[in-house]
Amino acid sequence: MPTPPQTVSYKPVSFSKTILTELMIPSYSNFGGKIHGGILLSLMDKVAYVCASKHAGNYCVTASIDTVNFLEPIEVGDLVSLMASVNYVGKTSVVVGIRVVSENVKTNDIKHTNTSYFTMVAKDEHNKPAQVPGLVLANSDDIRRFIRAKSRKELKQNYSKELEQINIPTNDEQCKVLLAGERCILL
Repeated sequence: MPTPPQTVSYKPVSFSKTILTELMIPSYSNFGGKIHGGILLSLMDKVAYVCASKHAGNYCVTASIDTVNFLEPIEVGDLVSLMASVNYVGKTSVVVGIRVVSENVKTNDIKHTNTSYFTMVAKDEHNKPAQVPGLVLANSDDIRRFIRAKSRKELKQNYSKELEQINIPTNDEQCKVLLAGERCILL
């Protein structure tokens, strides 16, 4: 008789660290000859899924992405490496930090092109949110990333509350004052 699986209540960050490396081919390029941002977002979503699912022990879905800044263009022929680790855990969600670097294989020039944070939600076999294991913070980098992720979560919650409190003017005169100097025309 097989023994039932043990419940793991905490996993170290190192357990689910994931690196995805892919060669950038011509079909990935945009009209400017650089790698299309959508290709990069798709690769980031893949590495976030793998990292989150390994930690959660369940299928995970993307709930949100916190800012994606394209710092440097990526060229056709570059090797792109996406390094992902769980930075924070909630009850049913994990925040995966992703650092993207590209390497020119001819010159060995390496550049940091992106950093982003994906919030992934674990799902059980009934497609309901599933509890995720806690996180073992083994070093100062793990602690720093966890605290920053927690701070980003709090800032995001406060931002949403403040955004809801913005009063949008309903008459034309108030709108004209608010929009003075902006690049728009009121009809």
